[in-house]
Amino acid sequence: MRVLLQRVSRASVTVDREHVAEIGRGFVALVGVGHGDTAEVAAKLAARTARLRVFADEAGLMNLALGDVGGAVLAVSQFTLYADVRRGNRPSFTDAAGPEQGKAVYETYVDALRAEGVPVETGVFGAHMQVELINDGPVTILLEA
Repeated sequence: MRVLLQRVSRASVTVDREHVAEIGRGFVALVGVGHGDTAEVAAKLAARTARLRVFADEAGLMNLALGDVGGAVLAVSQFTLYADVRRGNRPSFTDAAGPEQGKAVYETYVDALRAEGVPVETGVFGAHMQVELINDGPVTILLEA
């Protein structure tokens, strides 16, 4: 499982010209699920997301987590995190989980974040989405399990 976190000052998702989700300060979490990923892996990465200390404290140091700053997560499914471009010019996505497994593990990640007390908004699984964000820093961190 791969979760690409972008620290943001705000972010939103639009599907078919309809605004479906929006957050202020927090993370955009682009979530990719591979074949071997499980609910346990999703819960582990959700806990790491909730506890990741990359928000500035009063001294300007990255010492605070989402809960410390009242942050939220905008979770967006993104199977393209499993793109393989080692050969040719067209990516292969054979390492990405199929839609049924991908959706189940993605939803477990979202539920586990909520269980950690993190407010979560989501995109629409499998939809073509427009994601707008203001990356704060920029800070972008890849979590893998």
